[in-house]
Amino acid sequence: RYSKLSIAFQAIILLFPWRLVLNASLQLFFSTYRRKSFSFALAYMLLIFGGQHVMKQRRGYNLRKPLVLWSLSLALFSIIGTLRTWGYMGFVLSTSGFKRSVCDPGFYNGPVSKFWAYMFVQSKVPELGDTVFIILRKQRLIFLHWYHHVTVLLYAWYAYKDMVAGGGWFMTMNYSVHAFMYSYYTVRAAGLRVPRPFAMVITFIQILQMVMGTAVSIMAYSWMQDGICSTSWEQIFWSSIMYLSYLVLFCHFFHEAYLKGRGKTKGD
Repeated sequence: RYSKLSIAFQAIILLFPWRLVLNASLQLFFSTYRRKSFSFALAYMLLIFGGQHVMKQRRGYNLRKPLVLWSLSLALFSIIGTLRTWGYMGFVLSTSGFKRSVCDPGFYNGPVSKFWAYMFVQSKVPELGDTVFIILRKQRLIFLHWYHHVTVLLYAWYAYKDMVAGGGWFMTMNYSVHAFMYSYYTVRAAGLRVPRPFAMVITFIQILQMVMGTAVSIMAYSWMQDGICSTSWEQIFWSSIMYLSYLVLFCHFFHEAYLKGRGKTKGD
């Protein structure tokens, strides 16, 4: 028997009836070519240090209009991705409960969610373009920014290939936070003044995301012990390391940027 809430989420699914048939060849792609994610990560690191060296003696570019279009496109992508992935997660939560939302790999195979899981993984490469704008505009590039981009890229490919437990939460939360974050960046890039508390709220939401991600990893470990979650020690280890490191870094950023009253810094 479906609740009113589950029916509402089905309505969201019908609102955007896009489908993508992902056959075994795509799973093989991520299995065989997962090492390409390391190539992208290495190229990204070379771009960072090489780009900063090239720009050292140059004046920063304005790039306001390209940045507005860039941020707006990622904001719209993230907003639609948020609606689509929450459509699946909300349905599972309302019909089968939280445990299944963590342990069931159905997120990777659902008729709609699998498309947005695939798009999520693919989007981690073009999102590296955020850093290009920072370098060309000669803004301050903090460790949290590039560390977050590199590790999310690597983990996303790993999670998709192995269909790790909690992957639905990982992707859905990331879509949701990026919907707010890139919308904020779009408004800022357009030259509109945004009250400082908005930036604080976005960073706080990012911190909550890391708390939730850590909790999901802990629960996946507990349910793995009971034989409920089909996962592994390796998966639990890497997801826990990732979320805990993010939690520490985002808390430190929040303290430095807002509580100590230091200069404004764009953090991802």
